[in-house]
Amino acid sequence: MYAVIRTGGKQYRVEEGESLNVELLGDDVGSSVDLTPVMVVDGDAVLATPDQLSKVSVTAEVTGTAKGDKINGFTYKNKTNQRRRWGHRQQYNTITITTISKG
Repeated sequence: MYAVIRTGGKQYRVEEGESLNVELLGDDVGSSVDLTPVMVVDGDAVLATPDQLSKVSVTAEVTGTAKGDKINGFTYKNKTNQRRRWGHRQQYNTITITTISKG
């Protein structure tokens, strides 16, 4: 059985026991999080309508934090001595899917 969840503006395909990095959730390490399911597949049964998904719950545990790759950027305009350097490093929460229940 697997589920497709939505968090941080993205969708992820997850199974029980799987760990993944998601956008920051604002929860402490060790806390439990309920995630929004978009679809659940259990063999031949597919639950995808809002009525079917109202009974489904996907819970995960926040196991830590992680940092993405450093992104360096540079903008330049010709003949005006206008330059700008910038950087970004995304922060993530590492979560482990604990249960997927069909209710």
